[in-house]
Amino acid sequence: MNLSELFIRRPVMTTLVMIAIVIFGLMSYTLLPISDLPSVDFPTISVSASLPGANPETMAATVATPLEKQFSSIDGIDSYNSTSGQGSTNITLQFKLDRDIRSAAKDVQGAISAAAGQLPPMPRPPTYRRANPTAAPILFVYLYSKTLPISTVDEYAEITVGQPISMIDGVAQVNIYGSQPYAVRVQMNPQLLAARGISLTQVQSALQQSSVDLPTGMLDGKYKSYIVSADGQLTKAADYRNMIVAYKNGAAVRLQDLGQVIDDTQNNKVYNSYNGNRSVVLAIQRQPNTNTVAIVDSIQKLLPTLRKQVPSSIEMGILYDRSQSIRASIDDVQFTLILTICLVILVIFLFLRSVSATVIPSLALPIALIGTFSAMYLLGYSLDNLSLLALTLSVGFVVDDAVVVLENIIRYMEMGETPYNAALKGSQEIGFTI
Repeated sequence: MNLSELFIRRPVMTTLVMIAIVIFGLMSYTLLPISDLPSVDFPTISVSASLPGANPETMAATVATPLEKQFSSIDGIDSYNSTSGQGSTNITLQFKLDRDIRSAAKDVQGAISAAAGQLPPMPRPPTYRRANPTAAPILFVYLYSKTLPISTVDEYAEITVGQPISMIDGVAQVNIYGSQPYAVRVQMNPQLLAARGISLTQVQSALQQSSVDLPTGMLDGKYKSYIVSADGQLTKAADYRNMIVAYKNGAAVRLQDLGQVIDDTQNNKVYNSYNGNRSVVLAIQRQPNTNTVAIVDSIQKLLPTLRKQVPSSIEMGILYDRSQSIRASIDDVQFTLILTICLVILVIFLFLRSVSATVIPSLALPIALIGTFSAMYLLGYSLDNLSLLALTLSVGFVVDDAVVVLENIIRYMEMGETPYNAALKGSQEIGFTI
């Protein structure tokens, strides 16, 4: 007994199996991640280091080179590239596909520690993170204001907008392009410093000692205890201007006497513009094997709520939506798939000129395709352009097999066999070949 004979002799079981395939296939279809291309997870680690004030040549020679020497001894590196800019260096390490990313991260941490003695004094040690070069942002959200300072816009972008978006299921991280956090900028006048005999080291020491927020002690009562703290944290430029740097000839020399103290941003060399206005952009990345379209829909549902939480003077909107191209391409391929099925069924009907005979491939095609969604879900595939293209091509294979079996069965019916016997003989004769 071949497989076809089993289903021919048990029509009730066959009907139940077909219904089960359709149900599980449709359920799997709703769970499949949707993207433009299959998710490929390359074992990649990105290492970043910063040294404010250093030019690209200095960063490459004193920071990138010692790190690269240590990284070259790590096993399993396929390739790496280094980029040095003004005050920053970024090294991307791509490992072989069979290299475990967790053990690779430990090796990278060890290499950074080994190179620490060869690196110049830095504000903070080099950091590393797991990166995926194929994980491009799926959505860009812009914020700008014509009246508020860019540092205020940056604060709302990072806290009010960025944090809720990062908590959405499927969002991997939210990067801020053109980040402009608030900072107090102290611009010293060399002539004024020289006239009063004060060095930059003295100014730096005074700044470090003046802005502190440390616990002072504790007052213990009979039933309660109170924590005493001296809030000496300076947060605005106006707070720093009257700060005493030193005493000369019995007179206090204040910071404002030595230069300018202004409210500014940490890096005034970064400039993002949207419609001629200085802006901040949130780049949202998704987690691997997640539904791009569903994530974008969730973010778009959240944006109206976030708009109400920021000042009305801040404009917010979508700069780029990657799901639009994915929706268009997926819809186009799905239309091609449906059109292919309809044309194939029409050709079969014109060839056989029998409605009852045409029903068989008409049912076999959609059931086979819907059942494939279950296998795709179990194997971890996504619904993308390549998988839909493969399904479109598979229509031809399914139709070929169905037509060959159907034609052989009809041949037996024309010889006088009953449909039941013709189905048994026709399928048994070529079942092994199919």
